[in-house]
Amino acid sequence: MIMAFSSAVLASEVVLFSSDQLRDRYYNLIDELRCPKCQNQNLSDSNSLIAVDLRNEIYLMLESGRTNDDIVDFLSSRYGDFVRYRPPLNEKTLILWFTPGVLFLFGIIFVYLLRRREWAASDSAVVLKKNQQLYLDKLLAERPSNSTPNDDGEKK
Repeated sequence: MIMAFSSAVLASEVVLFSSDQLRDRYYNLIDELRCPKCQNQNLSDSNSLIAVDLRNEIYLMLESGRTNDDIVDFLSSRYGDFVRYRPPLNEKTLILWFTPGVLFLFGIIFVYLLRRREWAASDSAVVLKKNQQLYLDKLLAERPSNSTPNDDGEKK
């Protein structure tokens, strides 16, 4: 019973700000920053102790006059670029930024090459040897012009 009450208290934090702009900045920051413990949750969604601590730290930094960039830089230096949902473009994160585009291009090229092979196979005409062509011409010449095969393949 006590555990359920303590988690409910943690989930409903009340934070009072000196201005509406600071409150808006606070909620933007905790929505944009990721909890270091909870892999895919931002600070506003997480109830872990570290998320609570980071929300308090962000509140104190905002009230002391720090900018959003200062706060994000502080958290990045402390926890790495993992805390950002949109990590900066640098030599450490190049693979993170460009791998999806490169894989997409490889997929398009792969599909194009497969389709090109199918298109080439469907566009190519059947080449017959000379004796096969003569035999086919002979069969077509022997066939009466007014007879057409019915659904069973027999002539009418």
